[in-house]
Amino acid sequence: MKTAVIYWSSTGNTEAMAKAIAEAAGAELFAVSEFKGKLSDYDRIAFGCSAMGAEELDDTEFEPFFASAEKELSGKKIALFGSYGWGDGEWMRNWVERAKSAGAEIIGGEGLIIQEAPDADGLAKCGKLGKALTDQT
Repeated sequence: MKTAVIYWSSTGNTEAMAKAIAEAAGAELFAVSEFKGKLSDYDRIAFGCSAMGAEELDDTEFEPFFASAEKELSGKKIALFGSYGWGDGEWMRNWVERAKSAGAEIIGGEGLIIQEAPDADGLAKCGKLGKALTDQT
């Protein structure tokens, strides 16, 4: 199974999450600006983006990337994750609904959010998500 973790991070918190998920999944890791491949080449994908502004995805790099990716999500099992510093996770709930509307199956049924930098417990949750990402069931 070919797996990718594609993320955008402003402060490094979501990047730390991405690294833990990729390591647990044995996945290829890409900052969104570095991803030049095709999503169709991957069986499973984890997308990560921290909350920005009024609880929304980064609009400079990640939002345009994800908007173009939506048409390729139908029937795919994906994971969503990110860090936040304020709010209540509305950006993730909206993102999950958006991905489901595109036909994706969200691993675990919801996105993984961690406030600020992931601590040991947060990194363990990232590892668990990484393992679930490669679960064949």
